[in-house]
Amino acid sequence: MSRILIVEDEESIAELEKDYLELSGFEVEIENRGDTGLARALAEDFDLFILDLMLPGVDGFEICKKIRKEKDTPVLMVSAKKDDIDKIHGLGLGADDYITKPFSPSELVARVKAHLSRYERLVGGVQKKNEIIEIRGLKIDKTARRVFINGVEKNFTTKEFDLLTFLASNPNRVFTKEELFSNIWDMESLGDIATVTVHIKKIREKIEADTSKPQYIETIWGVGYRFKV
Repeated sequence: MSRILIVEDEESIAELEKDYLELSGFEVEIENRGDTGLARALAEDFDLFILDLMLPGVDGFEICKKIRKEKDTPVLMVSAKKDDIDKIHGLGLGADDYITKPFSPSELVARVKAHLSRYERLVGGVQKKNEIIEIRGLKIDKTARRVFINGVEKNFTTKEFDLLTFLASNPNRVFTKEELFSNIWDMESLGDIATVTVHIKKIREKIEADTSKPQYIETIWGVGYRFKV
């Protein structure tokens, strides 16, 4: 199911768009501010963006510009402005389409389907979609071996990445230090399992807002660690 983000400050319009798109089988999320919409657009995986032009916080032009620096995802701009200069500016920033209000919801759905179909044809069979784990602002790209927190990339060593990915791939399961050492270091726990504790500490410093109250990797005292979802 294709996932769409609508960034629109007029809630009635956003909800109407959402209703029609969901009836057509899409999964739809809404943000009513430009700044929060931009943060989600960069941090999460969506298949298409629908951006209003005039937004509080950050306008649609700026959102489109920043999306294009990182993603090829289709972008549809929506505005009450009919001036050609705005259309030219939006398309020049990388938008795939520009729709002028008022428009019929069926027209929006048709354009969304057309752009998704075109995008899938362009990347299908050429670019395999990366395997992603995404939980509460933490994004682990297993294919590219990259980690992001709220859209900001963090640098990880090989073992730090492997340990974080292993825990996140097995959520809510408690692992002993011995089990983690055996799985990540590919050997029986005859070595120094204290390295597990050291690596957990380093990972928390990179992904946790408050290491004293971790929201991702939880210590189960006397047992080991668990990745919380």
